[in-house]
Amino acid sequence: MTAPAIDQATLDHALALVREAGDRTLQWFQSATLEVTRKHDGTPVTAADRDAERFLREHLLDAFPDDGVLGEEEAPTTGTSGRRWIIDPIDGTKAFTCGVPLYSNLLALEDEHGIALGIVNLPALGEAVWAGRGLGCWSERGPATVSEHATLEGAYVMASSLSHWPPGAIGRLESKGAILRTWGDGYGYALVATGRVAAMVDPVVATYDIGPMPVIIREAGGRFSDLDGVDSIESGNGVASNGHLHDELLAALRA
Repeated sequence: MTAPAIDQATLDHALALVREAGDRTLQWFQSATLEVTRKHDGTPVTAADRDAERFLREHLLDAFPDDGVLGEEEAPTTGTSGRRWIIDPIDGTKAFTCGVPLYSNLLALEDEHGIALGIVNLPALGEAVWAGRGLGCWSERGPATVSEHATLEGAYVMASSLSHWPPGAIGRLESKGAILRTWGDGYGYALVATGRVAAMVDPVVATYDIGPMPVIIREAGGRFSDLDGVDSIESGNGVASNGHLHDELLAALRA
């Protein structure tokens, strides 16, 4: 049975909120006074991360008081509707703190059928990619669609870093003729959805890092899965592609 489409008004409202949250982060971006602290897991966090998440939580609570929220910077909240919003206020905080304009703001809505809407907002680039279940995938350029590149040979494959990859995976991809590029994070998935690269690989991620990706990639005509080929955001890893080379990519990663 096909899952129902998400309401267009909900998607439009979420997109407006994420864009405003992203605009708020620009006051700290490339600022000489930006302070970077470390969380208990050693990852960086800034006032921009905390401000963007607080902004989104407050406005989502106002608009959807019965929904739960999972975010990176604050404790999760449980709702009564069976839905939850998934927030990564700044995906690519390392890029943000280095003044690299490829960081993004991520927001997804999950319901009983899976991820219903997803947004990747790139405030420093003035770009966004968004999708709603049954509503297609879009960017400022119009409808977003994946590339038609059929094999790993000559395919651009994005990654957030070259750490934590399965042993030998990078060598196997290069032997297949794939071209690896980094600084991925949410930006890498946006590139897949808009057909500018063929694939994005995240060997280690949290749920909020990839919340929007299943619906964005699917509505753009591609495929999202974990390293085992399962459509899940809870596996601790994620792979997105144009679909044509997905199985070949997974085989190279797992061999």
